[in-house]
Amino acid sequence: MGGIAVTAKYVVYATIEINGIVDKSDVIGALFGQTEGLLGDKLDLRELQKAGRIGRVQVTLEEKNGKCFGQVEIPSNLDKVETALIAAAIETVDKVGPYDAKITVTKIEDVREEKRKKIVERAKELLMKWKEAMPDTREITEEILKTVREAQLVTYGPEKLPAGPDIDKSDTIIIVEGRADVVNLLRHDYRNVIAIEGASVPKTIINLCKEKTAIAFVDGDRGGELVLRQLLQVADIDYVARAPPGKEVEELTGKEIAKCLRDKVPISEYLAMLEKGPQPPHPPQPHTTAEAQVAPIKSKIPPEVLKEVEKLVGTLEALVYDETWKLLTRIPVKDLANYLQSSQDPVSYVVFDGVVTQRLVEVAETKGVKMLIGGRVGSITHKPASLEVYSFNDLGL
Repeated sequence: MGGIAVTAKYVVYATIEINGIVDKSDVIGALFGQTEGLLGDKLDLRELQKAGRIGRVQVTLEEKNGKCFGQVEIPSNLDKVETALIAAAIETVDKVGPYDAKITVTKIEDVREEKRKKIVERAKELLMKWKEAMPDTREITEEILKTVREAQLVTYGPEKLPAGPDIDKSDTIIIVEGRADVVNLLRHDYRNVIAIEGASVPKTIINLCKEKTAIAFVDGDRGGELVLRQLLQVADIDYVARAPPGKEVEELTGKEIAKCLRDKVPISEYLAMLEKGPQPPHPPQPHTTAEAQVAPIKSKIPPEVLKEVEKLVGTLEALVYDETWKLLTRIPVKDLANYLQSSQDPVSYVVFDGVVTQRLVEVAETKGVKMLIGGRVGSITHKPASLEVYSFNDLGL
């Protein structure tokens, strides 16, 4: 089945065994047909492929003794959690045509990691051949330092968790999701970092949190939120830090890491946000923002738009409107800044389930946006007079 070309972040690999002779198109039809509606509209394979979030499904088949054996490959530009859900969903397919079938996912490959390996190997080859010009001493020094820092990766505790060398020495630890996150923080000289590295929180991390100040530093997507909630159930966490919306800790720059850790939230404040949670369409009184303050703000927004804003809570999506409040697009929050920078649409109003950051304010100002409404407002050092900035709380949500 066709679809928009996808520059995949991940590829799901699976084997398939069918008790009969079928064509590739039969297999693809079974994958799309039997998973339809299984994970809801947002993770429907057909819709994801139309939107370019899932690429062309590749199927290879071989006939043997009246059966078909083969391989299935599904490119994905979703995040890790969503990709894993798609992988699990295709394993539920048990029929191809009239024949019984069995699909088993063998691995999910991080395409970017493979590309990075090739880039690094090619870079080494080029450096070996590059003898004509005098190298930049500062750049080589920094590269050597990064390599040395990466080499400081250790395994810690009986679970052999990926960690930095200063876990025992430091009074504060930074808890991340996986090995790649640890490596990235080591590159930027954060040596007191340790990874959960698994589906459950290791006993070693639970014990460390009892003894030290613990900062949970997770990805800025739904997967990061789920990891964080699981961690909070069993460990004594003191602060919460999140990567920017849609970004993963493993891909952050040194400047971004420093900002995330600087903006960490005390656990009491984070838990208060959790307790508030997604509100019903008609939230109970009293609101945190006084009704006398809410009414003038709400009066600026059409009633039908306010209804859509109420439904937006908890979706991690953004609604973009023109000057007449006509909906231009609905997109994931992680794509909002790029959309505003590149789109030619006449954007006037933006409502999204995320944090209003200084960067987003600057992008919105450049685009000529009149009003920016987010789930909450972060640390804003400069707000132009031409731009109104509100939170859901300001609307009484």
